[in-house]
Amino acid sequence: MKLMKSAALASVMMMALPVAAPAFAQESNYDLGNVWSASRINVLPGQFENYMDHLAGQWKKVNEFAKAEGMLVEYHVLSTNNARDGEPDLILVIEYKDYYSKAQQEAFNKKVNAMLASDDRSRTAESGARSSMRELMGSTEYQELVLK
Repeated sequence: MKLMKSAALASVMMMALPVAAPAFAQESNYDLGNVWSASRINVLPGQFENYMDHLAGQWKKVNEFAKAEGMLVEYHVLSTNNARDGEPDLILVIEYKDYYSKAQQEAFNKKVNAMLASDDRSRTAESGARSSMRELMGSTEYQELVLK
């Protein structure tokens, strides 16, 4: 009988946890901030200047357009100093104001294609062609937690 009462009490307490969670969230010491994307790039031998030309050209143009459209806050090209084996040569960092809906992303993509006089197929082919200059080692996404 004692075991059944203990089990029932534990069950009631477990059910109460989800109800109590919003109260904890209201007392949080942070707010959700901007979203950051960091892409790790390994530049292939002899291709550094060519890849930097791409970044200073079309990549910068698209990011400046995104800033003007209010889609992103800032972007940076970071170089890894004293890289250890397996670390990227460059990290491309983009700071967005927020996550965007599929509709917002598609509308922005159409504007970029119009600006570049291209389409999704040609932009995908251009990205593939850059594999002769660089290897994308992966990307990570972060969300800033703004302390109150």
